[in-house]
Amino acid sequence: MSHFTQPPFGTLDGTSVEKFDARFNRLVPGPEKVERLWTGARWCEGPAWFGAHRTLVWSDIPNNRMMRFDERNGGVAVFREPSNNSNGNTVDRQGRLVSCEHLTRRVTRTEHDGSLTVLASHWQGKRLNSPNDVVVHSDGGIWFTDPSYGILSDYEGLSADSEIGACNVYRIDPASGAVDLVADDFVKPNGLAFSPDESMLYIADTGASHADDAPRHIRRFAVASDGRRLGAGSLFAECTQGLFDGFRLDTEGRIWTSAADGVHALHPDGSLIGKILLPERVANVCFGGPKRNRLFICATSSLYAITLNAKGV
Repeated sequence: MSHFTQPPFGTLDGTSVEKFDARFNRLVPGPEKVERLWTGARWCEGPAWFGAHRTLVWSDIPNNRMMRFDERNGGVAVFREPSNNSNGNTVDRQGRLVSCEHLTRRVTRTEHDGSLTVLASHWQGKRLNSPNDVVVHSDGGIWFTDPSYGILSDYEGLSADSEIGACNVYRIDPASGAVDLVADDFVKPNGLAFSPDESMLYIADTGASHADDAPRHIRRFAVASDGRRLGAGSLFAECTQGLFDGFRLDTEGRIWTSAADGVHALHPDGSLIGKILLPERVANVCFGGPKRNRLFICATSSLYAITLNAKGV
């Protein structure tokens, strides 16, 4: 006879929390449950939080649109359509949206008046592949990854040959606008984020999306004292379920990263200490809410959220 264990009251079907290490025990409040805030996308990506008006903007890449969630009333509406198959997004120190666009193969900034400024479209005279994820350093420098996902097919971009012939990581200088190569030894560079003190940069490689023997890990690099270059890199963590895509860090240096079965919480020493399990493959996360302790999760067709005993950087 089979036995069915009823999940705790109010638990969303297919969600749960797994704890592998005592260091994870206090991070999810006892009664807290995962919420599904919205569903209806093809592939959710790139959440970015705007604290001034308590809204979240994210990408629905194949549907060529960006969505907007209002935390005050729970409403969801289209933010921008078409979006040039936007992928990763972030917010700069002036509260402006910075986006990676697959279709146009560029990085753009949405100004306060709604106009678009192109920040990067070429490197050494050659078109970028398809900028994927982006972060902003405190010095104003914008760092982004440039894999080939947006030019591999027409599904989330436009099929084309790579002009550069490689998938790299770049930095946009805030003063000159120059696009500088900072890392060139990746198969498919993807999510990236700085440590709380910005002394380290973490970068995911999702090369295994197209080759079984390719990387499925996060590497950690020392950031030069001038904030412009990367030093030596090392393996930080291997993904045990699918691939690490996008991720963010909390103020204590833990990484909250996407994976095939949900969100994986990694201690600063690289060990897996816990999981937030979801019924859909996770693409990216970000912290938000008035206390920055609300983890918003983009997972395939839906937007989820859970409140943590941890605050985003």
